[in-house]
Amino acid sequence: MTRRTGLKTLAGALAASATMMAKENESMHDLLEASMKDKKGVMVYLKGQSIGGMVTKIAGDMVELRSREYSRIIVRIDAIDAVAMS
Repeated sequence: MTRRTGLKTLAGALAASATMMAKENESMHDLLEASMKDKKGVMVYLKGQSIGGMVTKIAGDMVELRSREYSRIIVRIDAIDAVAMS
């Protein structure tokens, strides 16, 4: 394998992983928007922790939630590992 072939393979792998990450983020964004529209609760998972609440606003790379304990919770979308809608 030549250096050029190795670089092409690496570039292809990076492009494929970026596409998969974009699809995952799009799905998560769709679920957050559905929670906001339908006024249903979601469970947001971040680095082994979970935060439950209802989405009140999505702005840029942030999502704002509301729960029984807290009137305002702001989370960076890129920090979210998973989202589950109840």
